[in-house]
Amino acid sequence: MYLVVKPKNLNNRIKLIRITTVPMALKFLLPGQMQYMSQHGFDVTMISADGIERNDVIQNEGCPHLIVPMTRQITPLKDLQCLWQLIKIFKKIEPDIVHTHTPKAGLLGMLAAKICRVKIRIHTVAGLPLMVERGFKFQLLKLVEKITYWGANHVWPNSYSLLKYIKQQRLTSQKKLKVISKGSSNGINLQRFNKANFSDGIFEEIKKSIDYNNNTQYLLTIGRLVKDKGIIELVQAFKNINTHYKNLKLILVGKYEAELDALPEYIINEIENNPNIIHINWSNHVEYYMALATIFVFPSHREGFPNVLLQAGALGTPIICTAIAGNVDIIKNNKTGILCAVSNEVDLQHKINFALQNIALLQAMAATLKTHIHTFYSRDIVWQAILNEYETLLNPTK
Repeated sequence: MYLVVKPKNLNNRIKLIRITTVPMALKFLLPGQMQYMSQHGFDVTMISADGIERNDVIQNEGCPHLIVPMTRQITPLKDLQCLWQLIKIFKKIEPDIVHTHTPKAGLLGMLAAKICRVKIRIHTVAGLPLMVERGFKFQLLKLVEKITYWGANHVWPNSYSLLKYIKQQRLTSQKKLKVISKGSSNGINLQRFNKANFSDGIFEEIKKSIDYNNNTQYLLTIGRLVKDKGIIELVQAFKNINTHYKNLKLILVGKYEAELDALPEYIINEIENNPNIIHINWSNHVEYYMALATIFVFPSHREGFPNVLLQAGALGTPIICTAIAGNVDIIKNNKTGILCAVSNEVDLQHKINFALQNIALLQAMAATLKTHIHTFYSRDIVWQAILNEYETLLNPTK
């Protein structure tokens, strides 16, 4: 469906600005979406801080990218400087739509867009840091979200459970809130997460890198190695289980983040020194690890609508994850996977033990999930739903 609205710019293409705090989010959370919008009537400009992913994003999306040096930490002076820089950019481009992702980009992008009187201001919520905080920091982060949603005139939680939480916390008026399609910010590339399309050469290379053995069972998690991803509980649970399951290994794919939510030293030491824990610092081939895994374990403390569960599910890999917002939109307990209590090492250990003893049952659940994901979460479906929503907002009387 092509947009028919003709804005005031000379080439009759709608000016869309997409903003994330860092380019990693553009590359890994929204791949292909900016290019898709460009092919369907938009002049797309991407904005984020600088980073090693920037060149890849520009090449992959075929859209211009502007650097605004936003930080993921609380940095008031830098934030004001970035706000002013965004205002100047918006005044120059005169966008029809500003659409933000991630907390800092949302706060600054929505404020700048409101100041510049951009007509359509959209913020996608894909996880809330405040969900794992208490006391003063909880109140501060809650205030930040309220300011962001005040600046926006459309707030899109990327899952129904996240929508429910936002309503419970009364972060904004219900008329601003909407979940697009059935959730997800970008859907999933079903061609990539399909074993039939794997490269035999890459598959063999991955197997060699972990010294793969058909007689070994593998637990896998993918994501940042931080407390909020449940890495402490996972490493501790694995250490205990490993005493009973000698042919069991844990694969961790992800980077440490010392500046944000760092792991304690004793957990890092266990990861680096336990011969049955394999740490892969980074990989552009996560699908191969998912295909090799016996069970994908995702003990995260907070999520929006996690892509990794869609990815593992699309490959038919059995899943254990925490019963939190976002996860529960994808995994139905004992139907499409197994849910465990958040921040609970004992329950996580119990659920992993159960899964290892009943792997055929987990595989049957995984087959059900795979069908569901292929039916509803193809990225083409999600992109088209976002495009349709843009068209509705641009043509409210149509």
